[in-house]
Amino acid sequence: MATFEESGSEIVSDAEPKLLSIKNIASTAGKILRARLPWAPIIIMAVVVICAIFAPLLAPHDPTDIDIGVRKLAPGENWSYPLGTDRLGRDMLSRLIYGARTSAFISLVALGAGAVVGTTVGLVSGYAGKWTDTILMRITDAAMGFPTILAAMIIVTILGAGIANIILAIAVTVWARFARMIRGEVLQVRNRDFVLAARITGVSPVMIIWRHIFPNVINTLLIILTLLVGQTILLEASLSFLGLGLAPGASAWGLMVAEGRDYLISMWWLSLLPGLVITMVVMAFNFFGDWLRDTLDPKLRRSI
Repeated sequence: MATFEESGSEIVSDAEPKLLSIKNIASTAGKILRARLPWAPIIIMAVVVICAIFAPLLAPHDPTDIDIGVRKLAPGENWSYPLGTDRLGRDMLSRLIYGARTSAFISLVALGAGAVVGTTVGLVSGYAGKWTDTILMRITDAAMGFPTILAAMIIVTILGAGIANIILAIAVTVWARFARMIRGEVLQVRNRDFVLAARITGVSPVMIIWRHIFPNVINTLLIILTLLVGQTILLEASLSFLGLGLAPGASAWGLMVAEGRDYLISMWWLSLLPGLVITMVVMAFNFFGDWLRDTLDPKLRRSI
């Protein structure tokens, strides 16, 4: 699992400002495309995205349909159900496909919320400094010091199960990682000549952060997002496995593993298949995040 530490403060006086523009976005995209792409993780991630978007078209059966007549089919036993069925006759392939939609939606919304909050805190803390930085970073340290899974379990236990509460729990546990890393990057940018020149000419702090500092931390933001997708999927699966996630019967990978744990010998595929899917997807996002970090900003290898 990736760890996060802040980058050190550094004054650079001869750097040119990087403004938020289509040209710079195209430059970043071009750098990614020119590098040697890790095709295995990309293919796995693409399959997850396609399944999430087109689940109703790709799933051969309704994942909630119960058919006692075909229950407990092993993979390959009936090609109408290529990955078999569970103890209620629900198609395993269809449930796995819809599980991709569940995981993708929860990860996207939770990471989006966490990124907005964490990035805002990091930008303000790094630029303002002094007591503002001290207060915000102490709050951030407290949030990072609390075990992620334990914090999520407490939140879901108090608020109850459900997608909305799972998203909130994950967002609360990840925002501090964004804040810590973004703050470290801001410390390296805030004393550069183009930022000092903007201050002298009377540009407001908000505009300095948005136009001059934020574009310089976008690469770091993308890297953190990619690395945290796998961890978010694993966290959601863990909550579902522990019975704190989605309601029983929902198509969620962690819940599918939990439903099959009492049948590991007689119906091994119930837990093994979703477990393998979780492993491959998490590893794919982690490998891609490592590659993206080394491609966009190799110096971050020491801190992410």
